[in-house]
Amino acid sequence: MATPSDPTVADTIDTINDFPKGVCCRTRDDLEKRLLRKLDLRMSILLILYTLNLIDRTNISNARLQGFEKDLHLHGQQYATTLSILLVGYIIMQVPGNMFLHWLERPSVIIPCCMLVWGTISVLAGTTKNYTGILVARFFLGFAEAPFFPGMIFLVSKWYKRDELALRIALVTSGSFLSSAFGSLLASGILHGMQDKLGQAAWRWLFYIEGGITILVAICAIFVLPDFPHNTRWMSPEERALAVSRLVEDGYSKADEVGKQTTMQGVWDAVSDWKVWWFSVADMLQIMGCSFFIYFPTLCATLGYDTTVTLLLCAPPWVFAAIVAFCLTWYSDKKQKRYKCFVISNAFGVFAFTVSAITMNKVARYISLFLMAQILTGNMVLLGWISNTFAREPAKRAIAIALMNALGQIGGIIGSYVWPSKWGPTYRYSYIICIAAIGVSTGMFGGMYLYLKHLNEQIERNERDFVHFPEHPTQEKMDFMKKLACNAMVSKVYG
Repeated sequence: MATPSDPTVADTIDTINDFPKGVCCRTRDDLEKRLLRKLDLRMSILLILYTLNLIDRTNISNARLQGFEKDLHLHGQQYATTLSILLVGYIIMQVPGNMFLHWLERPSVIIPCCMLVWGTISVLAGTTKNYTGILVARFFLGFAEAPFFPGMIFLVSKWYKRDELALRIALVTSGSFLSSAFGSLLASGILHGMQDKLGQAAWRWLFYIEGGITILVAICAIFVLPDFPHNTRWMSPEERALAVSRLVEDGYSKADEVGKQTTMQGVWDAVSDWKVWWFSVADMLQIMGCSFFIYFPTLCATLGYDTTVTLLLCAPPWVFAAIVAFCLTWYSDKKQKRYKCFVISNAFGVFAFTVSAITMNKVARYISLFLMAQILTGNMVLLGWISNTFAREPAKRAIAIALMNALGQIGGIIGSYVWPSKWGPTYRYSYIICIAAIGVSTGMFGGMYLYLKHLNEQIERNERDFVHFPEHPTQEKMDFMKKLACNAMVSKVYG
């Protein structure tokens, strides 16, 4: 298993970096472009996987429009509980899932296996007969899905440089838009055409068909997904060395070597870093503010159309959101303005919540759904920012991403109860709660932005001061180098 310190890989890296003058840049650039094209093509399957992940998680919202609650005899807050119980299993398994991924180093096996399990559970959810059955199925669905999302983000962060990361994360996580758009269209067809086929209700066919698709795609994914730069089997030695060297140049350095930091060290470093907890609480509030996502078909139904038209109307806002996501994340990568892009997205979302809270005009409310949908774009930028903040230590990064996502899902559990039917059809109080949550989260991320900006300025000052020391290694210079190394362990972060 190759690492940057292995002699063979080190020699190959030197060969790549030491082409003759006038040739090296062009040759190195050509190799890097070819590697990125190959990698992007393989990674693109994550978009499909994430789309299916969210379709299987949220198909219950579409099923609700076609007799789901009536057939399972749900009443009161039982529907909200079936939504939130998934997140309980999700939270429990996230950190252990990413710990296992970091230890085994085979995402090409772990991620598809998780898909096979949750696809099977999704199919079985269609056979449930009562509240207890669907509750158990949803809990284990969350348990099986938990390792997927943080594992996917960790995998992407292990391959791409920091100025490439936000756009790539947006590309793979735009499955959230596709799942809402394509999932609604698929659900419209199934719910309209499959009622009473083979004696089964249409919403049951929704679970059978979508879960079956997940199982088939998971089998294909085993042969497509990469592992990590040092152990992916389908890469040539030159490609592997280049993949490692470009990350070294981007500041990952030898901290990203295999075995440099154990999984348990990563756990300790993550839980003892206050930034992880700050991000977690802010992310929890952000997810709570975005809880409209799981009730989107219900909100669209307040426009007063039948089930088929309602599901068709759900699709365009998510297509719009996908376009905004690509534009905003491309800009954030190009200009390195993560927080500012995040604020812009949240501001439009708050405006949409306000419009929906004060009017029942169909046109105004439908336009506001477009602006609500794009708020998830800010979350994509946020993921790139978080990955950059913990860029250097891979074990810590794996645990930090999982821990923040797990704790953030507490906001999803709370958000499940923010939209009770008695507050409809205006859902005014729900929108006010979301506005408050988004406002506080934006302020907390703003505090982190100012802190990281100050830290970057301090690192730059230390680097400038280092130049003024004499060439000979005096004790004063050695002490300063230690200080500089400690500061460098928090790589400069794009805010």
